[in-house]
Amino acid sequence: MTDSERVWLVERTYTDRDLVVLIYATPDGTRKLRKELAPTMLQRTTVTAATDADPSNLESVEDSETIDRYVTEVERVRESHDPDDPI
Repeated sequence: MTDSERVWLVERTYTDRDLVVLIYATPDGTRKLRKELAPTMLQRTTVTAATDADPSNLESVEDSETIDRYVTEVERVRESHDPDDPI
């Protein structure tokens, strides 16, 4: 079994290609998981406050301001939502 890491939703944006981009980050803000979903897929998927990710799928976050923003957002989401809460 592969180890997984809990990541929390910190950002939801929309692209000019009509995609929804979800960014989940580790509590320390140094790694992130990026998911791009078509609107039709988003309707079939429940976006939760947190998800478990394979560590090999996580990207490094280099920018210190982004890391700080992710840490703050993870704390906010964790305080107000259980991991499986739709968000």
